[in-house]
Amino acid sequence: MIRVAIYARFSSQMQRDASIDDQERLCRERAEREGWTITGIFTDRALSGASMLRPGLQDVLNQAQAGKFDVLLCEALDRLSRDQADVATIFKRLSFAEVGSVTLSEGEIGELHVGLKGTMNQLFLKDLAAKTRRGLRGRVERGLSGGGNSYGYDAVRRLGPDGLPVTGERQINDDQAYIIRRVFQEFADGRSPKSIAQRLTSEGIEGPRGALWRDTAIRGHRTRGTGLLNNELYIGRLVWNRLRYIKDPDTGRRVSRLNDPTEWIITDVPDLRIVDDALWGAVKARQEAIEASPRVKGIKATKFWEKRREVQLLTGLIFCDVCGSSLASVGKDYMACSAARKLGTCDQNTSVRRRILENAVLDLMRKRLMQPEAVAQFIKSYALEANAGNSDKEALQTRLRAERDATARKLEGLYDAIAEGLRTKGLQDKLEVMEQRVAELDVLLAAPAPTPVRLHPNLAEMYRRKVRTLSATLDDPEIRPQALEIIRSLIERVTVRHAEDGVVLTLDGALTAMNGLAQNAKSPSGEGPFAGIDVGSAKVVAGAGFEPATFRL
Repeated sequence: MIRVAIYARFSSQMQRDASIDDQERLCRERAEREGWTITGIFTDRALSGASMLRPGLQDVLNQAQAGKFDVLLCEALDRLSRDQADVATIFKRLSFAEVGSVTLSEGEIGELHVGLKGTMNQLFLKDLAAKTRRGLRGRVERGLSGGGNSYGYDAVRRLGPDGLPVTGERQINDDQAYIIRRVFQEFADGRSPKSIAQRLTSEGIEGPRGALWRDTAIRGHRTRGTGLLNNELYIGRLVWNRLRYIKDPDTGRRVSRLNDPTEWIITDVPDLRIVDDALWGAVKARQEAIEASPRVKGIKATKFWEKRREVQLLTGLIFCDVCGSSLASVGKDYMACSAARKLGTCDQNTSVRRRILENAVLDLMRKRLMQPEAVAQFIKSYALEANAGNSDKEALQTRLRAERDATARKLEGLYDAIAEGLRTKGLQDKLEVMEQRVAELDVLLAAPAPTPVRLHPNLAEMYRRKVRTLSATLDDPEIRPQALEIIRSLIERVTVRHAEDGVVLTLDGALTAMNGLAQNAKSPSGEGPFAGIDVGSAKVVAGAGFEPATFRL
């Protein structure tokens, strides 16, 4: 019996969602003709084939690695990817998992298809991008929008003489234009983008795209022309092709690059002017003065943007108890509520030294998060519930096995009747239905039986001992990244509350990951400082019997 998985994708909102159903139907028909058993259907809707960062595709690769199917079936190779390197990667990963690849268009996929078809798909993307840019350039040279819209303008909705919608036209939004002129004037008068953003937010004025005002949206990047203070559309100049975007091969994300000024397309659109030349010049003069200051020159001399920021223990995991916003770095060694410092929407302005917070969290994990009494109660409750679920699964397996045996016996009777010369249309149809049911039951019964859940009674002490060892490795630069990743996987959330007598931390642990750390006997390597650590444990927020641990600094 050949097990097959179906993958379908369409790439943009402009395409029909029914495209997925069409692909799935055609693949089902092919599988039925081949006599294959469909074990799973994976889809990605409105996602480009230029990236592998698609949930459906990642599920396909994970299921293939787990041995859940023997063949991957899709409509065409470009449904898997249009990127030549990604096609080769997908093919290699499926081949390593001993999974074949079949498409309705190309048939069984081999190295030749990967090379030739992958190249064709890559060229298609390049040609499509070139045609799109050519069309956008023509729109910009006519004074129309080259994509997206800026704060201060509304898109014009109307029909042309031919009855079709006219796109790319904009008109000034008077209310937003007043805010833009106010931002320019306050900056020219000496206010910082941060104070301007906080004043606008405190007055209840809605920011770009309906979000809160942020200093970065006002400041932007002068050279790249981003941010309100650098948008030349406000002085009636439409600048297009200032930036180009390419895909980072490591992350799959787009990153911007500045084009040579000779490649910029500039069109005068006086009807869209919001800021006069005098106010624009005052803003540019202040920006130049700031850039020429010794402090800014010293910062630029460090070229901090070329240095990869080191991930800290609590990055993205620590939050303010007052407003729920994340804590962000303040200077080099401190952390504070980002909403209080940047948006002014929270009253909690006090900062705390990062190292003190990290040590307190590690101490919570070592000593208090898994108290013996709570561990004992958790072990008892979790094992009872998990094993009760396993009992239900075992009962279902027993029923399925009984049904399979009964159906098989009936089949034997039909085979005997046919052997004795009894052949009718009804008998043949019944035989096929029963054979199909036996095949389905065989698939269900092929799943491994559930194993009893057993948690070590000394879970708390084992956990504390291993976290103590991990904490020590944070000072070793060679293995710090691995230790940091493992410890972060054990933390679900840390909340900071500033009280009159100090700072109170509340730590929610990831229980399944903590259990895996404490109990697993072998690491992938089986040796070294990470022996016994399960780095792939799932995260489960602390529940009954594991109230969040607290710590007062």
